[in-house]
Formats: sequence, C-alpha cells, structure tokens
Amino acid sequence: MGNDKSDILERVRKYHQNTSTTGFIPGVTLVQASGAVLDEDDRVALVEAALDMRIAAGVSSRRFERALAKYFGLRKAHLTNSGSSANLLALSALTSPQLEESRLRPGDEVITVSASFPTTVNPILQNGLVPVFTDVELGTYNPSPERIEQAIGPRTRAIMVAHALGNPFAVEEVAQLAEDRGLFLIEDNCDAFGSTYRGRLTGTFGDLATESFYPAHHITMGEGGCVLTDNLALARVVESLRDWGRDCWCEPGEDNRCFKRFEQQLGTLPPGYDHKYIFSHIGYNLKSTDLQAALGLNQLGRIEEFGEARRRNWARLRAGLDGLPHLLLPEPTPGSDPSWFGFAITVQPDAPFPPGELIDQLEAQRIATRRFFAGNLTRHPAYLEREFRVSGPLTNSDLMAERTFWIGVFPGLTDEMIDHSVATLSDFVSRHR
Repeated sequence: MGNDKSDILERVRKYHQNTSTTGFIPGVTLVQASGAVLDEDDRVALVEAALDMRIAAGVSSRRFERALAKYFGLRKAHLTNSGSSANLLALSALTSPQLEESRLRPGDEVITVSASFPTTVNPILQNGLVPVFTDVELGTYNPSPERIEQAIGPRTRAIMVAHALGNPFAVEEVAQLAEDRGLFLIEDNCDAFGSTYRGRLTGTFGDLATESFYPAHHITMGEGGCVLTDNLALARVVESLRDWGRDCWCEPGEDNRCFKRFEQQLGTLPPGYDHKYIFSHIGYNLKSTDLQAALGLNQLGRIEEFGEARRRNWARLRAGLDGLPHLLLPEPTPGSDPSWFGFAITVQPDAPFPPGELIDQLEAQRIATRRFFAGNLTRHPAYLEREFRVSGPLTNSDLMAERTFWIGVFPGLTDEMIDHSVATLSDFVSRHR
C-alpha cells in the first residue's frame, strides 16, 4: 500500500475497524456517566487534518462556524477553546464600551442559579459584576420565571442560566421577561444541544448562547465551545474579545478585508496605524484549532442520531424506575423536548437510607455517578468571600447538595447497561423499604 494521503486514510479506517471492543459484563464493565461516541469517520477526519498540518484555526473552523449557525438558524457562531471560555466571552461582551449606555458596569447584577456548574457563574465575578442566586424547582432542576422575576433588583441588568442536564428552563417566558424589563439574556446551552422548548431549539431565545464540545457533551471536538448570537454587534464584540481584543476582523493570514488597513485613526494612535494591530477590547486568545473543528464537523452530522439515543436511554431509565419509592425522578419542563445530558435522582428526605449508601452501591456495580454539579455554589470555598446576593431561600439547592446525583444517558450506553442501572437501583431500594 502506498504512502499518499488516500492510502494513509484508508489504513486509518481499517485500523479503527480492527480496534477490539469487549462485551458488557454487569458489575465489571464501567457504565459511564458521559463520554464521546467516536466512529471511523471521526478518526479519519482528525488524521486528515493532522496530515494537512492544519494546527491553527482555518478552513475547518470557518466551515464549522457556518454549519453551527445554520443549524441554530442564527447569524453568527464563534468557536472557542472550551465551553467555559464561551461563557466568559458571552458575558464579557455585555460589558463592552461599544454597547454605550447598554453595557454592564462593575457592581451591576446578573441573575443566575446556585445549583449550577461554576463556569456559568464565574464570568459574572470575573467581570466585577454581582451574581444574584435564585433557587430551582425539584424534578426539573430549573428556576421558574417567577423565581427569576422575584430576583430582579434596581441594579439587575442580565440573566445567565443553564438548561439543567439538557432540560430546558421556561426560556420563552424568561426571554419575554428579559425583554419587558430591559435585561440581557444569556442561555448556557452547553448541556442542551438539540433540546427544544415549545418546538424551538434552545440556544435561540437569548441575546447570546453558549455550547461546549468537551467529550462529555452532545458532540465533541475534544476541547472546544462556541458563542452563538443573532445580534451582529454582539458577534463583533465576541470575535474581538476572543481574538486578542483586536479591532480588525481579518482572518489569520488575511489582510485588508476592510480596504482601510492603513487609513484609520483610532484612540490616540497616529493616523494610518496598521489596523491589524489596533486593539479595541481587553481581550484573550480563546480560539480553537482546525484539528478540533474537523472532528466537530463530522460529529455535527450525527447530532440527531445522538439526540435520539439520549432521549431513548432517558426514557428507558424513567420507565424502569417509575413507581420506585424514596426516589424523586426527573421530569421534563412542560412544553419541552429535552436532549438529555443526564438522569437526575433525588433521594427523598424521608428515605430509610442515606444518599451516600445508594451512590456507593451504584459505584460498586461500576455505574458511574455524578453530583448535580455544585449543588449550591454559595457553600463552596471559592465563593465564601465573594460578593453576591441571594434571592429567597435556597432550600432546594441545599437539598440537592445533600441528596441529588445523576447517572448517564449518553449514546455510548446500551440497553443492557441501562437495564443494569435500573436493576441495581431497584434492588437497593427494595432491600431498604
């Protein structure tokens, strides 16, 4: 066999096909909580990008951005090196001086939830803003519009909330509330790629939305994320912040797209200063690479398949555990069709066993468990000395910190694995009635 690229890629494909997989053995084979599902086309896409030495953002990155924007029906998508960076860029964009009187300023408040992953909240603090924590509803694990409305104060300027484990919050109502009250809305859609609310994709309701392409998420680039928006002014700010804070919008390796590269005067710089080196924001370098984008492009073509598998696995778990005492099982938000990230279980306060014993039993049977992220961020060491405001009691968040965990539904799980999870949970509860 020769050494040209087509021959190499064919060998890669055969290598993948010959990679051995073992069958499922209950109690021995790990039932993962999450993970990437990668096929031979993914492996070939990665190797092809590597053979072409596409080690920075390039043609695949731009193609992936266009494909993502098209999928969501939005005007702009900007790839980033992680979903956490996407959250930082989305929130930071709202502080841009280019937004003039609409910009968020230090001390302004952003409503979020305490039962959250830290990187939904950290950008608020990192920009000198004040998080306002509200509680969530048990079962859906999302805040209600009423809770969010009650949290609005004189300095509230924005709302930034994640769709919990893929289950949409009442985002249409929250978006309307934000519009009525003059607030920005950022949807952290990292766990909910492909979920819908009232027939519309989540990630399309807010001023900005974010995605994560970490291996645990719905599609993967290995590491990676994205900021989505229909607002061209916000998109321009996001791009500047992601790309060192520069004012120029030329792609790397491209010059003078505006035809005014040496004809502008900004700040107090000399007239005609090279626009490629004029900076309008305090920015970062948070770009992804073509290696990542090549994988992401292939994964994006499977998003419907992955979503169907997540829904099927969740439904099989839900049906198998229905009626089991002492466990609060999850419920989709009314009007939603979640592309589930995980299956949340809350051990009821009156259960005759502590949550830890059930978790230990699942782990002993090689069923991976995860806590509901932070449970209650206000109780974590990182936030004890930080400025924040709490709206109402965080009763459910506290209960979640003590009694809620989740198990997997990702497409890599088989029916046998799901049934093993059901049997382990059912057996444990039946022995502790």
